[in-house]
Amino acid sequence: METTNARLPRYRLLTGVDDSVFCERVSQALDLGYELHGGPALTWNGTTGYVAQAVIWRQEGPTPEK
Repeated sequence: METTNARLPRYRLLTGVDDSVFCERVSQALDLGYELHGGPALTWNGTTGYVAQAVIWRQEGPTPEK
């Protein structure tokens, strides 16, 4: 399903390699006003850790623009 919405979704699942770049992405979402939704998930392939963190928009009004 394609959308032309210029705003970020209310629910976002951030995923990536477990590194400082991922932590910065989560921090940026929090700075925008998103809140953590549950704890992070982590998987390990023997070499690299991969993480996921859900964030949600609970504020009144529209979400931030993309």
